[in-house]
Amino acid sequence: MSAVETARLTVGVGEKAREIAVLRRRGALPGLFWLGGFRSDMAGTKASAVDAFAAARGLASTRFDYSGHGESGGDFEDGTISRWLDEAATVLDRCVQGPQIVVGSSMGGWIALLLAEMRRGSGRVAGLVLIAPAYDMTRALMWDKWDQSARDELMVKGAYHEPSDYSDEPYLVTRQLIEDGDRHLIGDRLIETGCPIHILQGMADTDVPWRHAAGLVSHLASDDVVMTLVKDGDHRLSRPEDIERLEAALAGVIEEDNGGQRRWRA
Repeated sequence: MSAVETARLTVGVGEKAREIAVLRRRGALPGLFWLGGFRSDMAGTKASAVDAFAAARGLASTRFDYSGHGESGGDFEDGTISRWLDEAATVLDRCVQGPQIVVGSSMGGWIALLLAEMRRGSGRVAGLVLIAPAYDMTRALMWDKWDQSARDELMVKGAYHEPSDYSDEPYLVTRQLIEDGDRHLIGDRLIETGCPIHILQGMADTDVPWRHAAGLVSHLASDDVVMTLVKDGDHRLSRPEDIERLEAALAGVIEEDNGGQRRWRA
């Protein structure tokens, strides 16, 4: 089992520069590349479980914190989908070699889809495992769900503090996050990832309703998609039985992609 290495890299230039914290484990390919959710970090239960899965099988593993999250620099208030997608692409390009199974949780599922489209045909994204994928969240799961008072607060004050079921502290949602999110909406279009996909979704999830996640399948018509619905699962999907489902999904995507006659080299 190889040791976890720490790295820091700078993304952006001038006033937009921020330092990103990365944890990586060297190993065989395909590697596992973790993309966390909104306000989560790379030390969380699922991120650690993905790394442990890789370590037990001798696979490479990479995880990082978006700017304004965890160990990375930058201010959370400056965060946008464009900014965090740029960081994900930069870590993939500069810190990771070879094909990766990209594992995206909640907002990370949206960023994983966008990243797969950006790198389609490059051989870098070999598969996707999406956990409660919050695609189009800034519009479908935030703005469209808010009442008028919340929308007015965002537009007038530039931010809205959204109550959270998982924290005593409300989520800070900025106007620039909402407006920038519109640049990346999937909407009704098809998504071309060119790789196998497994979606894990809790049916008791109040943040990403299971029907929202199920709607994603219709956008992935050209890809091989498996969706697992967990009847009593909430948004976190971090119970021991949920981690077992995640591990099974990872193993399945790796096996399926190897079944596609790709040969990986460390």
